[in-house]
Amino acid sequence: MNRIALRMLMGDRSKYLGLVFGVTFATHLMSQQVSIFMGIVSRTGNAILDVRDASLWVMDERVRFVDEAPPLPSTDLLRVRGVPGVAWAVPLYKGGARARLEDGQARNVLLTGIDDASLVGAPEPMVLGRVEDLRRPDAVILDTSGYEWMFGKGPYRLGRTFQVNDRRAVLVGVCEVGSPFFSVPQVYTRYRNAVRFVPPERNAMTYVLAAPRPGEDPAEVARRIADHTGRAALTRHQFFWKTIRYFLSSTGIPVNFGVTIALGFIVGAAVTGQTLYLFTIENLRQFGALKAMGVRNARILRMILLQAMLVGGLGFGIGVGLTALFFITTGSVTHLAGLHMTWLAFIGTGAAVFVIIVLTSLISARKVLTLEPAVVFRG
Repeated sequence: MNRIALRMLMGDRSKYLGLVFGVTFATHLMSQQVSIFMGIVSRTGNAILDVRDASLWVMDERVRFVDEAPPLPSTDLLRVRGVPGVAWAVPLYKGGARARLEDGQARNVLLTGIDDASLVGAPEPMVLGRVEDLRRPDAVILDTSGYEWMFGKGPYRLGRTFQVNDRRAVLVGVCEVGSPFFSVPQVYTRYRNAVRFVPPERNAMTYVLAAPRPGEDPAEVARRIADHTGRAALTRHQFFWKTIRYFLSSTGIPVNFGVTIALGFIVGAAVTGQTLYLFTIENLRQFGALKAMGVRNARILRMILLQAMLVGGLGFGIGVGLTALFFITTGSVTHLAGLHMTWLAFIGTGAAVFVIIVLTSLISARKVLTLEPAVVFRG
């Protein structure tokens, strides 16, 4: 019976290819948009994940996401260091600045100032140059996409100079870090240089990075810091998800991508359902003949599900392959760097396609299951 079901399916090439195309389109649209959505949302917290040395972030209690942080007084650094269970604590500066290039053009940049002595929070991995070169006068490191944005594509060249707030900056390295949510160059320098680069303020320190002593629970140490200093203290994981929740709840990203994903599901279900239904209607006489020969409804239902599963498997495989090909071919595009197909998008899209196939199969099967075998003998 399975062989008969497959011959019935592939006998009408146009409808068979239409079914596969409908599932392929829905799969490609959903998997691509879900992957891009997850990639863009994760970009909001890349600045946190890129700091691998520190597991604790101390900040003003009004901070909503990583790029919006009121400055802290320098005394908070000493208070954090005095909390039981803290192994070390260093200052960190994060803020926006404007750079002026050699040809006079201006670029907005995201400036990060790391501890002068320990260089905790330094970018990695390095593509060109060394992190230790930041100890040179006026030294800065740029991320790869930022270098292209400021100096254009081509071989990386160290020693380039530009100005930040009328202060000289010398490029000593190029790093490869996670792309930020806002497509601006990321400039890394020592904390003392960062304070010199930006307009003077009473308080310059944005965050305090800290680490617990060996054997101490980071969440418990964060609670102690909050109790002793009155500041918000979060683990790296907690701060990452706090930033993501802010963008999910305060921007239109979820709605925009949600509409596209929903349209992919609806269009896929509509095209597949309509084509499968028409295919079933046109084969009513064949199904009637099978019922007249004594084939039970359960067996016919399995035949219809087999046809649908074959179409769904082919369409899902082709759609996922197209999505993977899309990310492979766009991997070198600067503003799309870091976007890739995630395992969650793969599984979620597979589940959605399975639901589409099962629902459309059951809807189409209703006509066959209520069919009278005598229809085969009518003219």
